[in-house]
Amino acid sequence: MTRQFCLMAAVTLLMAALPAFGEEPLYKQFQPASSTHKPESIEWSNYMSFDTPDTDTPRLLLIGDSICNGYQSRVHSLLDGRMTMTFWASSKCATSPEYLRSLDMVLSLEKFSVISFNNGLHSLSADPAEWEAAYRGIVKFIRAKCPEAKLYLTLSTPLKDPELTAKSKALNQIVCQVANEEGLPTIDLFSVMDPLDRGEFWSDTFHFHGPAIEKQAQTIVETVLGE
Repeated sequence: MTRQFCLMAAVTLLMAALPAFGEEPLYKQFQPASSTHKPESIEWSNYMSFDTPDTDTPRLLLIGDSICNGYQSRVHSLLDGRMTMTFWASSKCATSPEYLRSLDMVLSLEKFSVISFNNGLHSLSADPAEWEAAYRGIVKFIRAKCPEAKLYLTLSTPLKDPELTAKSKALNQIVCQVANEEGLPTIDLFSVMDPLDRGEFWSDTFHFHGPAIEKQAQTIVETVLGE
């Protein structure tokens, strides 16, 4: 009985994510015409939904990469039932031809009240013009797909390496420009992390130790809850 119910639930979710017969999926309207993107040697994706049966409490969706994967658990704890939470962390660059199709599936599975969108650290080697065009398309797609959700554009974190940090900062400048043009709020994780000691708070070039992750999670929760 349990296996049958799970199968039926999975089929229902899949059908909800599919367009009507003969109808072009919405995400294709925002798909880049071309891309020089080259996939990484290992591509990965991690999706998890907490408190899934609860459809009454407002739900937060975190979209990001391994940094998001690092802070998601602490964000869920700090929300403490005031919001439920889903996250999708992936290695996919915004310029990847597969990005929008994957994102479309994630956005189709649940109703989200608030969305935090980040894409950047896996895009540091992408063509900047291609990345900006793809990023702009993704933002417009999220707004079209989830018009009732409050969308935050979350800035990428700095890195242990100064040259890579400069690239992250350049992408963040584009994010801030898009946010200004679209009238969207941002969550500034860059400014929170950048003053910190690289030797103490970074575990490697990209990632962080617990105290830094705690600061990231607190920044996100305080922002989305308006504290």
